[in-house]
Amino acid sequence: MEPGKDSRNRAAIRPGMTVDIVTKSEQRSGRTVRGTVREILTGSGSHPHGIKVRLTDGRVGRVKTIVEPGKEKEG
Repeated sequence: MEPGKDSRNRAAIRPGMTVDIVTKSEQRSGRTVRGTVREILTGSGSHPHGIKVRLTDGRVGRVKTIVEPGKEKEG
């Protein structure tokens, strides 16, 4: 993972970014969903399980992967 792209650091995530998250109900399976960050919910600078965000469609989960610009269609 590139420096500055760590999904456990709040500074790496901004509204408008495309990310893959794991919702609470999918934590056991680890299944991710892709969406655009609307709001960052984690207040601290980092979290060991990923930064919690709300997507533009309203789903809430922890960021597992920050999707590189131009690769939003994959997956």
